[in-house]
Amino acid sequence: MTRAQAVLWLQKLRYYRGDRLPWRIARLHAELARRECFAKGPLHGEALAMLREGRLTLGPHVLFEPGVWLTGSGTITIGTGTFLNLGVQVAAVDRVEIGAHCMFANGCLVTDGNHRFDDLEKPVPWQGFTSKGPTVVGDNVWCGANVVITSGVTIGERCVIGANSVVTTDLPPFSIAAGAPAKVLKTVEASAN
Repeated sequence: MTRAQAVLWLQKLRYYRGDRLPWRIARLHAELARRECFAKGPLHGEALAMLREGRLTLGPHVLFEPGVWLTGSGTITIGTGTFLNLGVQVAAVDRVEIGAHCMFANGCLVTDGNHRFDDLEKPVPWQGFTSKGPTVVGDNVWCGANVVITSGVTIGERCVIGANSVVTTDLPPFSIAAGAPAKVLKTVEASAN
């Protein structure tokens, strides 16, 4: 291995594994505690840098299960009491907002980005991202396992989205939706207790 290759490898190690260093884990948990939030296991991506730079805003009592991934060049806002389960990924090119008291089951993806692939001269991984606009999830939204919420989508309050659904268009408040692409199946109605 040449010196240049070794330097590049060390840069990648720092970027991809830096948040696993004990002092960085302690800093991340201190930043979360200041916001009354908690991560039960490793947070992946750029959570610490995003918190420190003001690109990640968390309401009190946000809970992250192990393996949550927070990344992007944009801003992410997560409201009070929201729960992100195992392997949830939130990626922001410009802006992703998640309301208060939302639940995301295992493996969900919420993003405002689309990977480019239109330049035939460049490998796809080098082409970067575009966005159709911010992605906004209202308060009290429940997403089943492996739901994907795409760029430029707004989901109204109190929606329920079935497992393995792909949300490509806006959903009105109080909708129950499922499918790929997700379609509104019915409306949530108050129970008569």
